[in-house]
Formats: sequence, structure tokens, C-alpha cells
Amino acid sequence: VVRRVKVTVNYPPYISEAKGTGVPVGQKGTLQCEASAVPSAEFQWYKDEKRLVEGKKGVKVENRPFLSKLIFFNVSEHDYGNYTCVASNKLGHTNASITLFGPGAVSEVNNGTSRRAGCIWLLPLLVLHRLLKF
Repeated sequence: VVRRVKVTVNYPPYISEAKGTGVPVGQKGTLQCEASAVPSAEFQWYKDEKRLVEGKKGVKVENRPFLSKLIFFNVSEHDYGNYTCVASNKLGHTNASITLFGPGAVSEVNNGTSRRAGCIWLLPLLVLHRLLKF
């Protein structure tokens, strides 16, 4: 007797690539965050501990099952800085810090690595977000 069995291994998100970029004022810029997870990760973006919501003027979030993009259509000085990408599913969460910087700025390149523990302030926000979903 031969049987085919499909086995699905569930695992928490792991950010495999987080890309920052340098963009001049007035140009289009994109920050990218790629995460592997089963079930697929849900993405959230933060700047200065404040969650970015969809629909902010000049900014768009594009989410796919394994990739999230934060797109700036007309970069201003106010947009420069560190952003945090949070990937989560029912098994856990992880985050990565990504920088949007101006031309000529010195940037710390993270070569696609991610921070696993990171920002302690994110935990209460994620718990609250999960509770509000129920």
C-alpha cells in the first residue's frame, strides 16, 4: 500500500532580507522587508515607535505573503530615519530595523540580516493588536 501524505511544517517568521535605501528629496523611495513563515507573515511598519497606517499621504504599504514594501512617492526630509518592519504569525514575531537616508549620508548596511529580539516596546503593541482582532 502506498499513500501520499502532505506534511506542512509551521514556523514563526524569520526576516531573510531587509533593505534600506538612500533617496534624494522629491524622489520615489522603497524600503523592503522579506520574511519566511508558515502560515504567511502579516507585516506592520513603525517609525519612532509609532505604527504607520495605510493611507498616509505620499506613503503606500504593499504586502504580499512573504514581502512587504513601504513606498514613499515624494521623499521629504521628514521621511528620513529608521523604520521597523514587524513580521508576525500565530507562532511568533520578529523585526528588523531599516533606514531611509538621504544621498551622501553614512548608513549602516545590514547586508540582509535581521534583529530577532529588538525593540521591547513592540511586544505590548503586538499583544494589543492580537487582542483587538478577537
